[in-house]
Amino acid sequence: MEVFYMYLPLFIALYIFTNHFLRKIRNLPPSPFPSLPVLGHLHLVKKPLHRGLAKISERYGHVLLLDFGSRPVLVVSSPSAAEECLHRNDIVFANRPDLLAGKYLGYNYTSLAWSPYGDHWRNLRKISSLEILSSHRLQMLHAIRVDEVKLLMRRLFSASQAKQSVDMKSMFFEMMLNVMMRMIAGKRYYGENVEEVEEAKRFREIVEETMKIGGASNMGDFLPIVRWLRLDKMDKKLRVLQKNRHQFMQELIKEFKTKRPELPNTETPETGEKKKTLIEVLLTLQEKEPEYYKDETIGSLMLVLLSAGTDTSMGTMEWALSLMINHPSTFKTAQEEIDKVVGTERLLDESDVANLPYLRCIINETLRMFPPGPLLVPHQSSEDCTVEGYRVPKNTMLLVNLWAIQNDPKLWEDPRKFKPERFEGVEGTKDGYKWMPFGTGRRGCPGENLAMRMVGFGLGSVIQCFDWERIGEEMIDLSEGPGLTMPKDKPLIANCRPRPEIVHLLSQI
Repeated sequence: MEVFYMYLPLFIALYIFTNHFLRKIRNLPPSPFPSLPVLGHLHLVKKPLHRGLAKISERYGHVLLLDFGSRPVLVVSSPSAAEECLHRNDIVFANRPDLLAGKYLGYNYTSLAWSPYGDHWRNLRKISSLEILSSHRLQMLHAIRVDEVKLLMRRLFSASQAKQSVDMKSMFFEMMLNVMMRMIAGKRYYGENVEEVEEAKRFREIVEETMKIGGASNMGDFLPIVRWLRLDKMDKKLRVLQKNRHQFMQELIKEFKTKRPELPNTETPETGEKKKTLIEVLLTLQEKEPEYYKDETIGSLMLVLLSAGTDTSMGTMEWALSLMINHPSTFKTAQEEIDKVVGTERLLDESDVANLPYLRCIINETLRMFPPGPLLVPHQSSEDCTVEGYRVPKNTMLLVNLWAIQNDPKLWEDPRKFKPERFEGVEGTKDGYKWMPFGTGRRGCPGENLAMRMVGFGLGSVIQCFDWERIGEEMIDLSEGPGLTMPKDKPLIANCRPRPEIVHLLSQI
């Protein structure tokens, strides 16, 4: 045993140097030295992850191959490298890594978000694009979004009359959850008009637990010994969470199956087509193709929609309003644009956003500075490929450091300054992979249309109806909190006053 301990440092040094030279011989991307046994480069990674990786890239290059424990991870942080991965090698990187979240929250890697590239994923993508998130379907559910935005305006108006500060993180979050659940199942679970109190309470508990552990990192994904020795309790927590999520959604589906003959036959005035919740839409399709539209498939699609459509949109609105409160001249310019286009005799509608270019610039600039997916959703290579002349082995996890790209001073002038004007005339194009907050390629976000509608409508409404100010002398804190969707570290709490010229509209809601 003494001999073992005597030679252990020698064995470790030999491993490190051998590994280093083998990487160069195999033409692998650059890698920080040293890569430690078992840990790899985990000792170098600091939180928040996107900033920690950006600092490593500044030193070693914009294409890196890191060892996250036993898992090789390709980190790219330039538009050219991102384009090679997501365009030229799009199919190669169309898979997802086998992380624990995908096993449990992703229905054993079969959900839209976590399914590997193939026929099953293509079918799910087709369903989501044509049946759930198409412009036609979103337009049919337009009244729900209008109703929820008006309810938000009413809550803010009441708070302003009582001279109360408002927690806009909670306000935006509850609005988005109600929008999504009314689109999915026709039910509100927050605020007013909650019919099924116990069901709503249960739903809120599931959402709270999902927020708490759903985006947490799991060391067992990178250090198998942690999983083998059961040192990490995340496995059990995710298993219990998914059981509750799945059971809740399946009960909703069962309820709709039971009540379908009794559901009201409401129609859209424009087309005379029956308004349906998204569960109803998929159950109708289930009757025609039961092998494709299984109850579990319907439930998993709804859970992906709910998870992806709430936290990200809420966060973007909170960041944007925080930035504008810190920059009153920008807020005033946006307000003047809305007054010019919409006026003060009616409330802003979702369709008005297309005619508000400065508001869209504000949203684009917010998405640039604080992208809701700073590293996008992880990809994984299905075979060996080449990225910027380097060989990338099969089964390498890919992280595109979107935050680093969109805040690179070589690509953007004064990148940490809030300047919506930089997007004037750009119209939100990806601009050579410099700006792509919703990802791109086969695994790009299918909910981009819904997100931009909701963020523009919700944000535009709070600008039109209220003047905003900080609760103290200090600027709004723009620190980033922990989590994969870049939440604010401190929720936005601010004071709002109804604009005198809009009070007559607010009092009628």
